[in-house]
Amino acid sequence: MLTRLETIVVEKPWGRTDIPSDFGDFGGRRIGEIWFSHPAGDDAPIMIKFLFTSERLSIQVHPDDTAARAAGYPRGKEECWLILDAQPGAELGIGLNRRSSREELHNAALDGSIVDMIDWRQSKVGDFVCNRAGTIHAIGPGLTVVEVQQNVDCTYRLYDYGRPRELHLDAGLKVANPGPVHDERDTEVDAHANRMLMNGPHFHLAHLAAPIDPTLLEQAAGELTFVPLSSGCRVAGEIVALGEAVLLTDPTTIAIDEGGRALLTWPA
Repeated sequence: MLTRLETIVVEKPWGRTDIPSDFGDFGGRRIGEIWFSHPAGDDAPIMIKFLFTSERLSIQVHPDDTAARAAGYPRGKEECWLILDAQPGAELGIGLNRRSSREELHNAALDGSIVDMIDWRQSKVGDFVCNRAGTIHAIGPGLTVVEVQQNVDCTYRLYDYGRPRELHLDAGLKVANPGPVHDERDTEVDAHANRMLMNGPHFHLAHLAAPIDPTLLEQAAGELTFVPLSSGCRVAGEIVALGEAVLLTDPTTIAIDEGGRALLTWPA
C-alpha cells in the first residue's frame, strides 16, 4: 500500500530553466524547487525537496527545536543535502571561515561583507552535507540538490544579495553559531551503494541502490517516505518516477532495478 504525495513545483528567481526532462516539462519556467505535500501538513515531521540553483540563495540560519518552540514553531530545522549535479565551480556555504562576534556579523550582513565570511566549499556530485540548526549557510549556483529536513517553515535570512525580501537579523543572529562548522556525518555517497546517511536525532535517512541491502530495510519503521533519484524504482509493484515521492509502511515492497537509486527516510 502506498500514498502518492502531491508534487509542488515552485518558480524562483534563482531557479533554472534547464531542469532535466526526467522531472517533467516545465515549459521554460525558472524552477527553483520541487517538493512534496504531506497529507498531515505542518504536523508531518519531515520534508523533502529538490533544489535547482542558477544564483546564490540567501545567507540564512535555522533555529534548533528549543529556540523554534520558544518562537512559536512546532520544531526547529536540521537538514541535509545530497548533491545530484554540480556545474564547475559550484559551492555550498557552511558555517564561517573564522570565529566572529554577533556584532560583527550584524554589521557584515548590513554591508554585504558577510559573503566573504562564509566557508564556501567546492561541491561535486555525491557530496552529502549535514546542516545542523544554528549553522549559517547558503547554497550556491549551478547545483541540483535533494534536501531532507525537519518540516517547519522557519528560515532566518541574514543577507539576500539585494533581493526585496525581509531579513531577520536579530532573530537569526540570536540562534546562529558565529564560527566554523564541520559535521562528522558529512561524506561522499557512491550512487551504487546502500548506506545509512542519517541516524537521528530528528530523522533517519538511507540511500538505497540495487541490489537493496535488506539490513537497511529492517531498520525502517513507521511511516516511510520513498524518493527515487533515478528511473527503475517501484513500490508494491507500482512505478515511482523521479520527481515523485510516496508514503509507505512496508519497506519490503520497495524494488529498484539495476543502476537505480533512491532515498528512504522516516522519523527518529
